[in-house]
Order: sequence, then structure tokens, then C-alpha cells
Amino acid sequence: MCLAVPGKVISIEGESPQLRKGKVDFGGVAREVNLAFVPKVEVGDYVMVHVGFALAQIDETEAYRVFEYIDSLEQGKPLPLDHPHVHHGTGASLEEQVHEIRR
Repeated sequence: MCLAVPGKVISIEGESPQLRKGKVDFGGVAREVNLAFVPKVEVGDYVMVHVGFALAQIDETEAYRVFEYIDSLEQGKPLPLDHPHVHHGTGASLEEQVHEIRR
């Protein structure tokens, strides 16, 4: 399983789309991130980051939904599966996804 984490772009360097990088703030911790996959992102935008690469641009509402979910996990109180902020991606129920993985 892969995990992408939302962060807010606080600076951008580089003109070439392939070489663009930026500083992304993850709740007070800033890291350098490759922005090649999100060429239209600007300072102040939110991105989903996995292993140092911004994979997608998201809006602030979606970023805070992910923050809420991560916070619930840290507190040992995961959101219920029917909570509107829990996304299963395929539309399949969690049980169906687990069954598919085990096949």
C-alpha cells in the first residue's frame, strides 16, 4: 500500500517543468519536493506527495479531509467506514476490497 500525504507549497524553484521543485509544508515540517507531475501548481496550493514527488494537486478542503483522517488514526480512533471523508477509491466496500486482495 502506498501513502501520499498532503502538504502546502510554500516556494517554487526552476522554470523547466521537468526540473521544477518546491518547498512543501507538512504541518510545520518543510521538505523539498519534485513538482514535475503538477506543472500548474502555484505557491499556496496543496499537493499530495509520495516519496518526494507531488503526484496531484488538491484543494484545501480535500487536504483537510486527509488531515482529519490521519489525525483520527494517530488518536487510535479511525473514522467509521461510512464517514464521508473515508474514500475507498474503487467504490467497492472495504470487505470487497479485502476479498479481492486475498484472491
